[in-house]
Amino acid sequence: MGKDKLIITIGALATVAMLVGAVFLLSGSSNEGSSTSQATNTPLNDLIGKPAPDFTLESYNGDKMTLSSLKGKNVVLFFSEGLMCYPACWDQIAAFGKGQEFTDKNAVVLTIVNDPKNDWKGAIEKMPELAGATVLLDTDKKVSIAYNMLSLPSSMHKGQLPGHTYVVLDKEGLVRYTKDDVQMAVRNQELIAEIDKL
Repeated sequence: MGKDKLIITIGALATVAMLVGAVFLLSGSSNEGSSTSQATNTPLNDLIGKPAPDFTLESYNGDKMTLSSLKGKNVVLFFSEGLMCYPACWDQIAAFGKGQEFTDKNAVVLTIVNDPKNDWKGAIEKMPELAGATVLLDTDKKVSIAYNMLSLPSSMHKGQLPGHTYVVLDKEGLVRYTKDDVQMAVRNQELIAEIDKL
């Protein structure tokens, strides 16, 4: 009888050990899942500390802007879904247009969209505040691709359009801060705080 109880006890302990092992393995898997989800931002994080890829783009009003010509200034790049992202992206673009605080910090803000030039006329008629922002047209998406912007979590059209993502460059043209903003909020004050750290 004592032998039977011992066998039952050993069997119960073995079962408990297997259950503990299973829980341990499952919790390990879920940690791997969370690090995998963080890995979706890896291309964005890989920009940090490196020279920002240079580009020349045309603004909706016909001016050309070359990123490397802005060395000596802090630069904020805002990659946006553009006009189809109303009102969130429009609100951020308009806020940049009014953002005297960036000028006071020797900073330039460039909004990069994939929209065609002609679409901006109607948008500015609808929201005149957009005209105060520097909006650059990446119609062939080469710049968005160079910065790995087309497959981040904030993009509602993965592989086709950027979402709502910020890249801050220091005066040497090095990337110092990135933020992919799935909430699509107006982030002027946060960006100013990051510029203050440079």
